[in-house]
Amino acid sequence: MAPIALPISEEIKDTVQPRKDTLGLPETARNRLEKAGINLSGGYPYRPAKPLYLDDVYKIRDYDREFVDPGSRADPEKKALLSAAKEVIHLTKHIGTEIVGLQLKDLTDQQKDELGLLIAERSVVFFRDQIISPQEQRKLGEWYGEIEVHPQVPSVPGVPGTTVIWPALQATEVTHLHNDTIPTIGGDTLWASGYSAYEKLSPAFRKIIDGREAVYSSAHPYLDRNDSTAGPKYIERVHPLVRVHPATGWKALWVNRAMTVRVVGLDKAESDLILGYLYDVYEKNVDIQVRFKWTPRTSALWDNRITIHNASWDYEGTEPRHGTRVTALAEKPFFDEKAPTRRQALGLAGLGDV
Repeated sequence: MAPIALPISEEIKDTVQPRKDTLGLPETARNRLEKAGINLSGGYPYRPAKPLYLDDVYKIRDYDREFVDPGSRADPEKKALLSAAKEVIHLTKHIGTEIVGLQLKDLTDQQKDELGLLIAERSVVFFRDQIISPQEQRKLGEWYGEIEVHPQVPSVPGVPGTTVIWPALQATEVTHLHNDTIPTIGGDTLWASGYSAYEKLSPAFRKIIDGREAVYSSAHPYLDRNDSTAGPKYIERVHPLVRVHPATGWKALWVNRAMTVRVVGLDKAESDLILGYLYDVYEKNVDIQVRFKWTPRTSALWDNRITIHNASWDYEGTEPRHGTRVTALAEKPFFDEKAPTRRQALGLAGLGDV
C-alpha cells in the first residue's frame, strides 16, 4: 500500500490525497538520484497532501522576518569567485553570465556571497558540467534564504523544497535549476531583465507607476471555508510594481503576466491597459533578454526579484527533460523613490535617462 501523503505544514488542517502516479525517469536522472541516495521505491515524484481551504494556505509563512541579502555583504569586485573561475563570459550587455571551471557544491562562503551579488547584478548566472545532488542543491539554496516549500507541487522524495514559486508575504529570491537531462534540439530558456525593462520606460511613465502597488495571485486555487458556494479562490498579496533590490539598490520592474492581477486603486480598464503595456515592455524587447541553450548537468541561478523567464517547448515533448529546482525566500518587496536605475548607478544613463 502506498504511504499516505502529508501536508507540508501543521498549519494545513484539511487536505485531499494527491493522485498516485510514477513518472518515467530518464536514465541520466535516475542515476543522479540513486547516486544521491534518493528512495524511489514509493514512486516519483513525491506529492504532498493538497490543501483544500484558502485560510489554511494563507497561514504558511504569513509573517515578517529579518532578511539579509548575502550579496549585500560581498566584495563588490567579487575577487574570490571570479579569480577562481577559468573563464567568465557575459552573454549579453544587460543580462546573463556564464562561469566556467567551478563546482557550485564546492564554493566557499565568501564565494557564495559574491555569487549572490553577481546574480543580483547580472540577473542569471550559468554553470555547466555540474556534479551536484538534490541535497547539495538545497544546502546551497539555504545560504541565500529560507527554502520555499510549495503546498502542493511535486518534489524529490525526501528533499522538500525542489519546487516552484507562489505568492507569499516574502517574495522569492534566488532560484537554482539544475537540468540533468535535456533534449538534443530545442528546449532553450529565455530570461528578461527587470532592471532594463524599467529603463525602457520614459521618465514620465516611471512616475506613473513608481510607488504604486499591484495584486499578485497564486497559480493554484483553493476553496473558501466560510462560503462553499463561492467557488475556487486564489491567494492574493499586494506588492509594489517597481521594487528595489537590496544588494544593488537598483530599481526593477516587477510584473508577471501569470501572477500580476490588477493595479491597486485603478479601474479595471485602466489597470488592464497599464499592465498590458508593462508586460509587453518586459516580454517583447529582445535586447533585454538572454536565450540560453542547455547542456546536460547545467545549473542556472537567477533572481526572481529582477527577472521573468520562459521555457521554449519547441521540442514538443519528443524527448525527455528532467531537472531539480530549489528556491529561496527573500525580503518583503519594497520601493524607494530615491533609488537609481541600473544605468544611473553605473554612470551609463544618457540624455533623457534612457
